[in-house]
Amino acid sequence: MSLQNFSMDFFRLDGKVAIVTGGNSGLGQGYAVALAKAGADLFIPTYDTNWDETRELIENEGRKVVFIQADLTKQEDRSRVKEECLKEFGKIDILINNAGTIRRSPLLEYPEQDWNAVMDINLNAVYFLSQEIAKVMVEQKSGKIINIASMLAFQGGKFVPSYTASKHGVAGITKAFANELACHNIQINAIAPGYIATANTAPIRADENRNNEIQSRIPADRWGTPFDLMGVAVFLSSKASDYMNGHILAVDGGWLVR
Repeated sequence: MSLQNFSMDFFRLDGKVAIVTGGNSGLGQGYAVALAKAGADLFIPTYDTNWDETRELIENEGRKVVFIQADLTKQEDRSRVKEECLKEFGKIDILINNAGTIRRSPLLEYPEQDWNAVMDINLNAVYFLSQEIAKVMVEQKSGKIINIASMLAFQGGKFVPSYTASKHGVAGITKAFANELACHNIQINAIAPGYIATANTAPIRADENRNNEIQSRIPADRWGTPFDLMGVAVFLSSKASDYMNGHILAVDGGWLVR
């Protein structure tokens, strides 16, 4: 393709259908609204039904959005996500695996049930839902899968061993999927957010010493916000990233280079 053929329209998502898991709040809401602003319609599975605000934000962009309540740790619910999205929209162009959880406890005291709960939603659900949706994308001969990693896909962290293990796993399956699906014109990448001000990080920000320790290491000298992740979500969902595959893209204010 010649340089003259490049267009800013490559960043547009008009006519695309995107699934954003847990897209009713926090970072997921930011991803969903960003894709709607770029022209996509949304299908959003969530564990709870607090989705009125997100519905309004998306519909204000003139886009269609469908919500369903689903437990992505259950195979029948993952299948229902695929089936209901195809029923509503007839295709699936983009999957953002945003839904996740975190449980904190010192390593030597970490309960087995907490380990399993985190791994079930952060890793197992990501793998099996991606597998399910990838079958649709292979038939279409196109698709974008975006996983949500973390700074703890690169580092060890403290008091969150299951979260750390799950996010290293997310980075790994991102690369594994890319190796097998790139030949089908499917791009699989991951976003690794830095320290972002959301409900998940509220306990850390409330600890003055820990908050200061973290912020002092961020060259940007501030916590990120969901707004800071919106542009990269659109990029990885769009034609502009068609030759990008298996990459873990850090959006961290410079945390990793400090």
